[in-house]
Amino acid sequence: MKKLVLASNNAKKMKELNALLAPLGFEVISQGQLGIPEAEEPHCTFVENALAKARHAAQLSGLPALADDSGLCVEALGGTPGVYSARYAGEPKSDARNNAKLLADLAGQSNRKAHFYCVLVLVRAADDPQPIIAEGEWPGEILEAQRGADGFGYDPLFYVPAHDKTAAELDGAIKNQLSHRGLAMQKLIARLPGL
Repeated sequence: MKKLVLASNNAKKMKELNALLAPLGFEVISQGQLGIPEAEEPHCTFVENALAKARHAAQLSGLPALADDSGLCVEALGGTPGVYSARYAGEPKSDARNNAKLLADLAGQSNRKAHFYCVLVLVRAADDPQPIIAEGEWPGEILEAQRGADGFGYDPLFYVPAHDKTAAELDGAIKNQLSHRGLAMQKLIARLPGL
């Protein structure tokens, strides 16, 4: 198995990515398992944040690193919360407070269109001049109340019309096929054989 450091301490994200990468012979290790602290995310774009996180994890582990930066972009809010999705309601991070703030910000709004966006960056080393970058986008709508118990983040509010379910109601395997992270991972995997 090839070892790959995931530049995240999110257990659910780790499980999702491990399920996608294990069949390809990759053992995904979270940066937390190696004592690597989270990187700063000072940038205003998903790709810059993902690259910073991947380089940070690769630098401190000496291993190839995979990072994602993803978030929810709501049309009526001008793309907000965007790169600030995890901390939308402030520190400390809280899915419950983020969801409550989103519902409050959309109160009375008829346009509920939104999409999840993900950028995955894989670096072979911290100074890799050619990182592999893949992106995915998942369109949907924001409900007025939460539905479903699976998933994380904004999943209970993110409605997928084609399946008449929220992301939190979808079976994990189906979510991995449809989601922004799943789509980005499919593109990344297509470029991995040469790694």
